[in-house]
Amino acid sequence: MKPMSRTHATPRWLAALLMLSLSGTAQAVEEPDYELLRQDGDFELRAYGATLVAETVVNGEFEEAGNRAFRALFKYIDGNNQAREEIAMTAPVSQARSEKIAMTAPVSQRAEGGQWVVSFMMPSDYTMATLPEPLDSRIVLRELPPYRAAVIRYSGFWSEDNYREHLDALEDWVAKAGLEPRGEPVWARYNAPFTPWFLRRNEIIVPVNPESVETEHVVADETAARL
Repeated sequence: MKPMSRTHATPRWLAALLMLSLSGTAQAVEEPDYELLRQDGDFELRAYGATLVAETVVNGEFEEAGNRAFRALFKYIDGNNQAREEIAMTAPVSQARSEKIAMTAPVSQRAEGGQWVVSFMMPSDYTMATLPEPLDSRIVLRELPPYRAAVIRYSGFWSEDNYREHLDALEDWVAKAGLEPRGEPVWARYNAPFTPWFLRRNEIIVPVNPESVETEHVVADETAARL
């Protein structure tokens, strides 16, 4: 007797990765909103607005951290949370329900105290007051204030060597532009792991002192006026 075949459902976290791989197509997911202040080849100077993120801290090597954190973060947006809702004053017990949150891009990673902070941006229609509470204590919700940043976009493998090569190039550009770095570089990945390396969109984001940005613009304006 032949064994019965089984149909295996695609895990939700894998489906989410597929959505990321389709970013930029009809299945595009929400991305951070920003104003482009300057573009110089692969380098950009951007002004970001306030952003809500769900983040978690993990240990491990550079190339492993994102994978370790992804499932916990995805479980949060997939319903491992307690939606906030008003409860009637007569109710003596709290009432909890879960809420699914739309997937966004990118998945961001930065170093902090010998560990890695990995984050998902939250959809723009949420506020800190309306985001569901995580049931996993490792997940922290945070609002990032508006900031300005120097950014390099590149494709290729998610290796530390590739990251370091482009970070060095970005830091050189920041120095030549007279910008002052502020905070740790953020590595942003917009695609799923199975996306071909030559189609991947990766970014490194270096927050900069807004005052140095203003100075940079004054110098640029004065230079243009002399031409």
